[in-house]
Amino acid sequence: MEALMLTTEAATPGAAVVRPTVWTSAEWSAYFRANAGNRLDVPREAGAGVTPEELAEIVDSLRAWQLGETSDGSRLLRTAEAHAARIGDPGFVDAIRLFIAEEQRHGEELGRFLDAAAVPRVRRDLGDSLFRVFRHFLMRMEVWATVVVMIEVHALLYYAAIRRATGSAVLRRICDQILRDEVPHIRFQCERLAIIHRGRGRVLGVLTAASQRVLFVGITMAVWVGHRRALRAGGFTFRRFWRNSWAQMGRAWRAMRPGAYRWPVRAGG
Repeated sequence: MEALMLTTEAATPGAAVVRPTVWTSAEWSAYFRANAGNRLDVPREAGAGVTPEELAEIVDSLRAWQLGETSDGSRLLRTAEAHAARIGDPGFVDAIRLFIAEEQRHGEELGRFLDAAAVPRVRRDLGDSLFRVFRHFLMRMEVWATVVVMIEVHALLYYAAIRRATGSAVLRRICDQILRDEVPHIRFQCERLAIIHRGRGRVLGVLTAASQRVLFVGITMAVWVGHRRALRAGGFTFRRFWRNSWAQMGRAWRAMRPGAYRWPVRAGG
């Protein structure tokens, strides 16, 4: 399989556009299985290795984010099953199941760090609770994938900030692993959206793009309000966070375009 990338544009202005081939669900399942066995070693021997000062800046945010990473994914799985049945691609369900398992591993790694730092895990968080209510309305794969891409885009910035905010070798390595996983996660969801959007008319495409931008503003503001202390500890002002969020999401939007890919005979399976 070709190397994963999110950016589908050529690096040199004027050069030919490099268009990756859309992966089949079987290829994505193979990737997730291989990645599950290719984890970075986390140096836990010395304990959490975080100072009280560092912890004070990030702990509330980290506990909330850890809770969000531990969802059982049951609603997403049901949505994926309905989508797979509709398009005749049963292998997509397996790919989604493996994607969920990888997200849950992130949550468990963060949880183990909190345990080592003697910080109790939270069972409820306002932001997480609101999303769990909101997800009751996410019964279409297109809406799920769109929301997941936006959250993953913010996760790239969030974990980069957490990594900068601490000298803990354990937490920095956990962030390294999560950041390494997130770009393929975004590519996975962007490909799915490109498949869904393929053949969509211009008017509907414009309406879809407009609604996505409104949604992205809301999610960006919610992430900043809920996690601004940790983001600031990692070097983000609101201006910098806003600018970087839109730059990263711009890459994701370009990766959602059907024209960004070479299409195999059957892209969905």
